[in-house]
Amino acid sequence: MRNRKEALIRSILLENYQSYYRLAFSYVHQEADAMDIVQEGAYKAMQKAESLREERFAGTWIYRIMINTAKDYVKKYRQEYEALNENMIDSKEHDSDMDLKEAVDKLPIQEKTLIILRFYEDKPLSEIADILQENLSTVKSRLYRTLEKLRKELY
Repeated sequence: MRNRKEALIRSILLENYQSYYRLAFSYVHQEADAMDIVQEGAYKAMQKAESLREERFAGTWIYRIMINTAKDYVKKYRQEYEALNENMIDSKEHDSDMDLKEAVDKLPIQEKTLIILRFYEDKPLSEIADILQENLSTVKSRLYRTLEKLRKELY
């Protein structure tokens, strides 16, 4: 059983590497750090393969591991990333795309995760609810509040 789960996880990791990398990069904005996050997340997924209860949820399970790994990485290096975000904001010219990116970067980690999954990764709300292990209605209302917050920030 373990070998089958490991093979499934390995297959999903290889198939979705770019998606995991984009997700990690959206948190840290550094190529090397994003690769570290994906590598660490993949390692954790392989190590915990036996804890996967239902194989049909393997994709969401891995996504959750990647998100948690990215969050942990950002927490560990919080001051460094806050300084990096400040420098990015100060050094780039302001256009509407950059303003949106800056506004998303300023969001609390949970709200940022919602925006990344919905609009950067184009995940349906039901899958986001599964990934975050939250009720669909909760995800919808949090997303709505987060979008309102972004609108106020941008306009």
